[in-house]
Amino acid sequence: MNRHDEEDPYGKSTPDWGALADASAARSRRRRWLLAGSGVLATGAIAALVATSVVSVGNQDANAASGRGANNLPPVAELPSETAEPEPNFSSVAPPPPPNPKDYVSSADKDKAPLTVESLFPGAKLTAVDRVYQKGATTTTTNCAAAAQGALGSILASNSCDQVIRATYRKDGVAVTVGVAVFAKEAQALKAKDQAEGGIASLSGAGVTTFCRAPSVCRKTTNSYGRYVYFTVGGFISGQNVTNADKDVFTAGDDVAEFTFQQILARGQAQASAAATRPVDP
Repeated sequence: MNRHDEEDPYGKSTPDWGALADASAARSRRRRWLLAGSGVLATGAIAALVATSVVSVGNQDANAASGRGANNLPPVAELPSETAEPEPNFSSVAPPPPPNPKDYVSSADKDKAPLTVESLFPGAKLTAVDRVYQKGATTTTTNCAAAAQGALGSILASNSCDQVIRATYRKDGVAVTVGVAVFAKEAQALKAKDQAEGGIASLSGAGVTTFCRAPSVCRKTTNSYGRYVYFTVGGFISGQNVTNADKDVFTAGDDVAEFTFQQILARGQAQASAAATRPVDP
């Protein structure tokens, strides 16, 4: 008889160790199969998800290519990125240039501003930097030859001079007379300037005795702007002859000539400015 078939004297049978070992091994095998099966299922699920995603993306691309949106719905119309605004409309015609001031003092047809002694030589004195000259006698004449000395009288007359306006300025024993000969056209003024000989006649009075008459030697200048030719004659009130060393006489003559030019220029500028602001008739 096998020992294992004998009864336990205490009423208990001895465990069947071999059967227990076989049962444990069987359970381990089942667990491994379950784990392996779970891994296969998980892998299959992941693959299915990836495949679904690929199919979805493919459907979206196909829908986009066919002009339809997601879920096979028509796409929503896009709104414009910005609101169109009307563009400014600029004229291609260039504005006319501003009037040239010289045009208004080059012809009597345009030079319509009042022309008097006071408009050319205003006030009681002339100031140039720090030099102040007192204004003396003034006069206006339409007998241009009478306001000139030597050959200048006939030159003014032959070129149809309209009038001569004169004024005398003095400072520290030096006197200068300026004479402005007025013509209808610039061409006449230029011709008279080019032909000029002799000089303007000095104008005495108002504290200035007769000066710069023959045989005295004086300094003379001739210039023009537009239809105006302006002459100066300057020297000592005492009758002393002028030499190149007498800088005060030269300075006085230059100051009076420059002032006269600026007055004629301002006349043109004022008339050009008025024409530029004048409304144009439709």
